[in-house]
Amino acid sequence: MIALGCALLLGIAKSGIKGLAVLIVTGLALVYGARESTGILMPLLICGDILAVIYYKRHVKWIYLVKLLPWMVAGVLVGVFLGKDLPEDLFKSGMAVIILLSVVMMYYWERKKNQQVPTHWSFAALMGMLAGFTTMVGNLAGAFSNIYFLAIKLPKNEFIGTAAWLFFIINLFKVPFHIWSWGTINWTSVQVSISLIPAVILGFGLGVFLVKKINNEKYRQLILLLTGLGGLAILLQ
Repeated sequence: MIALGCALLLGIAKSGIKGLAVLIVTGLALVYGARESTGILMPLLICGDILAVIYYKRHVKWIYLVKLLPWMVAGVLVGVFLGKDLPEDLFKSGMAVIILLSVVMMYYWERKKNQQVPTHWSFAALMGMLAGFTTMVGNLAGAFSNIYFLAIKLPKNEFIGTAAWLFFIINLFKVPFHIWSWGTINWTSVQVSISLIPAVILGFGLGVFLVKKINNEKYRQLILLLTGLGGLAILLQ
């Protein structure tokens, strides 16, 4: 039941209601273990990505995807190397530190009086590297990509559409490492993933309905709130 609930939340998250990643990752880690759950989660993420890419294909801003994607790829490669042999306890602790750092950064950004849109390449590089590393070791890249898209002030639909393509590409890139390097995707994990996919589809449909009811300003506030709650959830795990 916990796993089905997480799959439902994943579908809602992929529809555009960001900030649920920690709840999803934490729930699946409780059921299957931190490392094993990353392999089970991958097909679910890709399923959600496909739905999001199809639904929001008109709203993608390719310029921002091009700025972020190379750095995310680099971050994934660092994560593959450093995350393969991490002990389970250290793996969980790292996930907690990552999300708490992201919450602090997002809160700081929203509270700044001078919210000038950052244009220097180093900002995209930092967020991309952090997002790539965290997506590989714990599927928690959403917090850092959220910071980037909030900072450059993307409207709601453009935010969702650009993020959809970004994670669709990155998640496909991660699959071979999960199969041949980490061994977290195998026939057993795929069977579990397939059983959870209907909940992802249902969650996506529900999420699309909810996103239509939220304006741009409320959307930004909701992302911050959900990310903060996710940080608390992993602290209390």
